Amino acid sequence: MSETRMSPEQFRAATEQVAANMRRVIDGKDHAIQTALIALLAEGHLLVEDVPGVGKTVLARALAASIHAEVRRIQFTPDLLPGDVTGVSVFNPVSRTFDFTRGAVFANVVIADEINRSSPKTQSALLEAMEERQVSVDGHSHALPSPFLVMATQNPLEMDGTYALPEAQLDRFMMRMSMGYPDADAEQLMLRQRDTANPLAELRPVIDLDGVARLIAFVRHVHISPVVERYAVALAQATRAHGSLRLGASPRATLQLVRAAKARAALQGRAFVIPDDIASLVRPVFAHRLIPAHRHASAHGTDPVLDALHEIVQRVAVPASA
Repeated sequence: MSETRMSPEQFRAATEQVAANMRRVIDGKDHAIQTALIALLAEGHLLVEDVPGVGKTVLARALAASIHAEVRRIQFTPDLLPGDVTGVSVFNPVSRTFDFTRGAVFANVVIADEINRSSPKTQSALLEAMEERQVSVDGHSHALPSPFLVMATQNPLEMDGTYALPEAQLDRFMMRMSMGYPDADAEQLMLRQRDTANPLAELRPVIDLDGVARLIAFVRHVHISPVVERYAVALAQATRAHGSLRLGASPRATLQLVRAAKARAALQGRAFVIPDDIASLVRPVFAHRLIPAHRHASAHGTDPVLDALHEIVQRVAVPASA
């Protein structure tokens, strides 16, 4: 199945296999599975913000296991050093040279667990990796494997001993999402399935990395018309002019919105983007990048950023045709 011969139907069939495989261990969380797939296929990164124990790490491991990818988990702690993430040069007494020892970031899927528990210096070690897909140590650049996806987690409720992610770091994440609690049926099924065995250990890949590369190439060539491009730009510009927001969406955010929309379109069996693809992704792509003018809840007790995004989506005219 080559890039040129792949049809939207073939793309959807291949990705549905991956999603179905992930559902074997992720119960009742189709939105989380789709979001993870969008981040992977659009060559972005994902920030999962939720309370402990709802399956954030399991989601990343299920995705990696389904695509035959190497996965590494980095537990971010206050004493974690940048070299632990990127790698270090170690002196070799035999050759009397410095040899580069790769850090934990050298994997296809990197789980940055509780990323906000490490110092800003250590968090910044991911900036080059996430943007340029390489790390530079002692003046030498080292390419990261492809595909490369960072799935970071953080607990939004427990703030003691944490370091808030700076705007530059947040802007590197294509999307932010929350797993949420499972419904009663899904939670009961989980109890039954995991009473005697761990289904994650039994998960087998349904596609290899070459197949993932072809899927990514297909997403890159999904068509987006100039009309829909202008719609995405109008939404981004509206965030920069909104009175409730002190910091609007960056140009990088607009680019990643379009890339994510292409992946969403492909996952739905289309080779072209429609305005609904853009509108449905505004919240997960933009929300974590925006800063409210006043850091408090609105009069209705809701998030001012989400209120502003809802108003913008309602106000910006949707293209009549794409």
